[in-house]
Amino acid sequence: MGLIIAAVILAAIAAGVIIVRHKVRNVSNQLFGTPDIVEGINRVREDVSETPKSVSGMTRLMEPQIKRDFPEFMWEQFKGMAERILASALIAISSNDISMVDRQASDELKEKVRGRIEMNEAADVREHYDNVHIYQTEISNYVKRDGKCIVNIQSAVGYYYYKTKDGKIISGDKEYMKQTKYNMELVYIQNPDIAGAGNAVGTTCPNCGAPITNLGAKRCEYCGSAVESINIKVWSLHNFYEVDYNHI
Repeated sequence: MGLIIAAVILAAIAAGVIIVRHKVRNVSNQLFGTPDIVEGINRVREDVSETPKSVSGMTRLMEPQIKRDFPEFMWEQFKGMAERILASALIAISSNDISMVDRQASDELKEKVRGRIEMNEAADVREHYDNVHIYQTEISNYVKRDGKCIVNIQSAVGYYYYKTKDGKIISGDKEYMKQTKYNMELVYIQNPDIAGAGNAVGTTCPNCGAPITNLGAKRCEYCGSAVESINIKVWSLHNFYEVDYNHI
């Protein structure tokens, strides 16, 4: 009698397993298009790792506003500079070498990278940004505040990101590329002293005090005195950060 009961229990368990497997396969087929749920999950991971993030593209709207202030502003030129500096900053963190940051980056940005390197060294960990690829970069906003003109930039970026400690991976993934976004701030300061004092940059002529409506003007429209013209050397990338729930 005991053997019969045991056989019935085993048969019930086997039937339950078959039913569960069947349901799992159906769910997997519906969700992933394959009866193998592990294969389906891996397909999703691959798709996510290969699909760049969408960026907040306001270039067509913001570029004309910037050009009204700076007629000589060449977006493609500054776009290339921003992408180059961002990539160099990530490589510098990976290499623990501040000298890898592009020379056109601001001291503020370099200090931020230096801080990341020192923090990692203190924790005895290393951050890896391998095969950095920037897919798309757009202007997301343009603001004037605190004596500065700031072009907010957003880039879609992909890389293999992981952290190691004592040669072992403690987080991240070497097999699947991480797709993310970065916000950057391209800053123009016409007069560092004025900007440091918190006044509106380029609002008055340094000679006669007349208002300067065009921040990129080469001469005062009232007295004709020379005004510092736009130069790529006075634009610099002052900040960058990965977009997350706290930074959208």
